[in-house]
Amino acid sequence: MSKNTEGTPILKVGITGGIGSGKTTVCKIFETLGIPIYYADDRAKWLMVNDPGLVSNIKKLFGKQAYHEDGSLNRKYIASIAFKDKSKLQKLNYLVHPLVRQDGIDWHNAQTNVPYTLKEAAILFESGNYSALDKTITVFASKEIRIKRVQKRDASTHEEIEARMNKQMPEEEKIQLADFVIYNEGDKPLIPQVLAIHRKLNKTI
Repeated sequence: MSKNTEGTPILKVGITGGIGSGKTTVCKIFETLGIPIYYADDRAKWLMVNDPGLVSNIKKLFGKQAYHEDGSLNRKYIASIAFKDKSKLQKLNYLVHPLVRQDGIDWHNAQTNVPYTLKEAAILFESGNYSALDKTITVFASKEIRIKRVQKRDASTHEEIEARMNKQMPEEEKIQLADFVIYNEGDKPLIPQVLAIHRKLNKTI
């Protein structure tokens, strides 16, 4: 476990939530408290372009068309194949997830002078990565509220959003697995909930 200069351990905390739950907004509040955040999905996208070994393996799996001429990832092409062929999606996950996991560990170990770090990941529980963390947080909002938020955000249809939701772990299961739950349905202010968790995490070190 990574430690601060005074020898106290830096806790590894994970945060997740279903599509439209508002976990990014919650993360921004934690950032204002000085907590560093590892955005796993963003790092995965970065590694898929910048890690030579991973790039080579993705080309072997999907062909050279997986990347544009400028070296950027051809996400549309990969998605069109991966979501029709579950075995290829699984193989892609096997390639990407271990690298992201190690990248997150390296990032955490490089942090100093903070009580804990946050790892934000959409599939924190589904991937099993939560087992390597000290504490977990899930951001909850009802299905209908989340659908409305996503529709407002990217103009997706109700059916498209629901299809994406159905691929994620049910919110009830996430609540059972999480150490802390932040309710983001508009009836409870977010900041007091974040501050309460922040104080508890500060006391655990």
